[in-house]
Amino acid sequence: MSSPTLAIRALDLLGSEWTKVRSVRSTFWSLLVAVVTPIAVSAVVAFAFTNAPGRGPRPDPLLPGVISLEYAVIAVSVLGVLAFSAEYSTGLIQVTFTAAPRRRAVLAAKAVVLAGLTLAVGEAVAFASFGLDQAILASHGQGVSLGHPGVPGAVLSAGLLLCVCALLGLALGAIIRHTAGGIAATIAVILVPGIAALLPSPWDGRIGRFTLLEAAQQVSALHPAADLFSPGWSLLVLLAWPAASLAAAALLITRRDA
Repeated sequence: MSSPTLAIRALDLLGSEWTKVRSVRSTFWSLLVAVVTPIAVSAVVAFAFTNAPGRGPRPDPLLPGVISLEYAVIAVSVLGVLAFSAEYSTGLIQVTFTAAPRRRAVLAAKAVVLAGLTLAVGEAVAFASFGLDQAILASHGQGVSLGHPGVPGAVLSAGLLLCVCALLGLALGAIIRHTAGGIAATIAVILVPGIAALLPSPWDGRIGRFTLLEAAQQVSALHPAADLFSPGWSLLVLLAWPAASLAAAALLITRRDA
């Protein structure tokens, strides 16, 4: 009897990881928070923009959606950490690695499933927030349409943030192998570099351009900041955070006992 092909093994592994993700309650609650919170926050920020003083330049009309997504990153980061750390805490990881001895393949399967799920949710939230925000802003003559130059790409880029943070959480969960430690490390990696914004000019921009949240705002803005990287380079910075973390996880996962 011939052994299963590589494609069949990959599909089986993806199916197994999808079953794990959708069968636990933490997935539902994490995604619920990741959907409801940013949409609600974006509406509040949009209302605040309409009540802002008329003097000075108008705020970026896409900013409410970008700011609101940052309130969902903790929820999806927790989801990413749990995708690996929960198996270590319950001992299920030994069963997983016995059934699938290639540990990097397990990491890749978890990453693909988690990325697909959070990317779909992130894009749905980004476009829902955009529609709600612009309806509020348009009532005061401040909104933009989806067909406005630069808007479709900016909204699509905004939806990447949840996927990026979930994959970062997955990588740190695999590296640290402890739920509380993985969550704390992920939140620190995402939020602590934001202190660069408090530095005096020009260091706020020189350091801030490498931070995850600043890069996310830059690629999702209709009017990008002049002291940061261009949106294209900022997109590379945004993707480099989970890529580097997953590379480190792939290296360490084969060098330690389960």
